[in-house]
Amino acid sequence: MNISSNISSINSHQTMMNTSANNLANVSTDGFRPSDTKISSSADSTTANTRLSDDTGSKKSQTDVAKELTDQIIAQDATAVNVSAIKTQDEMIGSLLDIKA
Repeated sequence: MNISSNISSINSHQTMMNTSANNLANVSTDGFRPSDTKISSSADSTTANTRLSDDTGSKKSQTDVAKELTDQIIAQDATAVNVSAIKTQDEMIGSLLDIKA
C-alpha cells in the first residue's frame, strides 16, 4: 500500500461525508431526493460515485436519517484508518533515513 492510495481513499470518503451532510441538511425540505455515494476500489485507487436516489414519490423529504448517520460513521472511521496508515508510513521512512544517515 502506498500513500497515494490512502489519500485517494480519504478523498472518496470525504465525498461520501459531504453527500451525507447535504442529505441531512435537507431532511426537512419537502420533495428532497437524497444522493447516494458508492465507493469502489481498484488496485491503487479508490473512487466515489454519487448518484441521485430513486424517487419514492413522497412529497416529504426522502432522506433516511439512520442511513446517513451510518454512512458518516463509516466515512469517519475509514478516514481515521487511512490517516493512521499515512502516519505509520511516514514514521517508517523517517526511521529508515535515520538508519542510513
